[in-house]
Amino acid sequence: MEHILRLSEILYVGLCRKIGTPTEVEIRRDVKDVEEMIRKPVTMHRGMVQMDSGSYREGFRFTSSDKDTMMWAFKYKLITDISQSSVYNTSKHHIILIEDSETPPGFIRLRHMTYTQENTMLSLCLLPFNCGIYLSSSLFMESVFNFFIREKHFQQVNCRINGPCNSACERTIECDNAFCFATIYWPKLLRVWVDRCRRHTWPPVPVLKNILRNGYHCMPVGSKIISTSSELEWRLSFSQAEQQLVFIMNHTQFLCYGLLKIFLKEVINYRKEPLLCSYYMKTTIFWIIQLGHLGWYPNSLLDCFWKCFKYLIHCVYFGVFPNFFISQNNMFINKVVGEARDSLFQQLYQYYRMGVSCLLLSPTLRSILEPALISPFFVLSSAEGDFISVKDIDKCSLSEIFRLVFYNIGLSDCYLHLKSVDTLSRLSLSPYQILTLQYCEAETLVHFAFTLANSASCYTHKEAYLLNRMICNLLQLAAKLGSVSHLLYLALYFYRTGKYDKTLHIIYLTKQRLSQVCIMYYDTPDRHRYNQAVRNLPLSRKMMKYWADNVHLLNFIPCIEELSLEQNGMLILHLSPFLTVEMLSVLSHYRLGNRSQCSQSLTDLQTLLLYDDRTYVPLRFRDLSWQVLGICQHVVGDLHGASQSYEESLRQEPIHKIQEATYTRIRCVKRQLHRNTPS
Repeated sequence: MEHILRLSEILYVGLCRKIGTPTEVEIRRDVKDVEEMIRKPVTMHRGMVQMDSGSYREGFRFTSSDKDTMMWAFKYKLITDISQSSVYNTSKHHIILIEDSETPPGFIRLRHMTYTQENTMLSLCLLPFNCGIYLSSSLFMESVFNFFIREKHFQQVNCRINGPCNSACERTIECDNAFCFATIYWPKLLRVWVDRCRRHTWPPVPVLKNILRNGYHCMPVGSKIISTSSELEWRLSFSQAEQQLVFIMNHTQFLCYGLLKIFLKEVINYRKEPLLCSYYMKTTIFWIIQLGHLGWYPNSLLDCFWKCFKYLIHCVYFGVFPNFFISQNNMFINKVVGEARDSLFQQLYQYYRMGVSCLLLSPTLRSILEPALISPFFVLSSAEGDFISVKDIDKCSLSEIFRLVFYNIGLSDCYLHLKSVDTLSRLSLSPYQILTLQYCEAETLVHFAFTLANSASCYTHKEAYLLNRMICNLLQLAAKLGSVSHLLYLALYFYRTGKYDKTLHIIYLTKQRLSQVCIMYYDTPDRHRYNQAVRNLPLSRKMMKYWADNVHLLNFIPCIEELSLEQNGMLILHLSPFLTVEMLSVLSHYRLGNRSQCSQSLTDLQTLLLYDDRTYVPLRFRDLSWQVLGICQHVVGDLHGASQSYEESLRQEPIHKIQEATYTRIRCVKRQLHRNTPS
């Protein structure tokens, strides 16, 4: 028994390192909470509400963690009883009645109750049925997908329909975007779940009340039971409730959930057509937690996993997997059946006979458990402070916060974001939420400044002077609030306005800061030196003095003329701060006629790309980075070098989708070379 307790604690520590410690998971959620609160006024201004869900929002950061986004228009009001329509204004709202009397458990039909002559996307999805007008889930998905393809504000590729979602890839992350309907009126079928929650006292009463107050969603996908009206069926989604249930888990429960996901991916579904998905693992742990009878502690992690695994086998054996919210909904129907179910049961039963040693079939879990199995004296403390340093926590904060990008399309978006920041700053927030707020304010100020520069028209010298002063003040304030790299936006503005001496002065200051041995750009500083340097510093001071971010250029906010072709492509360009410094140094010296300094800066830029070990220019930004080198060579007149750099850009992974711009530049270089070649 002591051996199992020891292995459980070691597995707990190993999973903390793989999945995240309690502090790291809290940081991830805090950052996303603030992001959602800041975005909310902008999306509502456009008539939409947006919510992030899925494993990424829950706090996981596996390479396979997907980003799920749910969107719905708040002018559509769903009701369960016709009397509820009296609280809405039918001239502003579309009333939709939920019907669940003749549908499979967990599925409903949506009857459109408001007459309208509007030619909207919704009007294309209406079908007559049983003397009424209903919304077709299949037609809705088709309309949404066509809209999704046309929408130019998404930085995603390989779009396709995946169940109720439009799936796409954003960099290396799988993104599911679901357009749906929301309601706060719960159907009678959910009363059984509410009674069960109260009986088992999980979730706690305050959380249960919050779940009931926030409501649920209707997703455009029918049941797997074939019928003549299946295209009119919509699936009930409780993603918002599930998110809150995951958030109230203690860390052992959260790691057990992660352990189930790892075991599913690396063992059960390995090289097989997957019958089970991670949603089954989430449902499993919900059931086990609610039923109780388990102590969720680090030294009982293996026991908790085994109870969950036995529940899963039990469900597969009987072919019944009840939905946590609607237990009458068997999620195995028409999926885990027949020979496929028998084969899955035999596979799981083999693991059951192996006992908890079946975890060793997973490469990830084997690497954690092997040292403990080899040596009976191998012990790790499960106290968080014993295996995670200040640098590890700061690295987590940096990677989470710097991942945020706000697409401010116009001055109104900037204003609304700044207003949100001001409102939130008066609330009681955690230190990491305050830090996120500070970063978001800096980013929005940058967007505000460049949007002003691109949209404002000045007719007198005084107006131009006042505008320039306002923009400089905004960018200086952003530099004081943000990371080391935020000073580069001021340099970009000075370069854009022809103040090359000031640009070089800012470049000099930024270079000094970036050359510190303790600068953190992704994961560069020495752990001991960094811990010594930042000891006792507040989080905001750490970010301003020691954290470096990428320079983000949005395509609808032109910042620098030399990259205008590239900014016409993808929604956002990412430049390493180290590369941006050298780029601006080359271009500014060239404009000032400082030939020797320009040549030296160009050599430094080329050396950075040729000899960097991905410390200063990440691999995923290499396509744009080689393009920048080519542009600098092109500007100073090194046409052969520019041609080679453009060709090298094409050989990199096309993260930024700038190939069209690259081909255009190559053609331009070839024309110039042809003109310069003597006949």
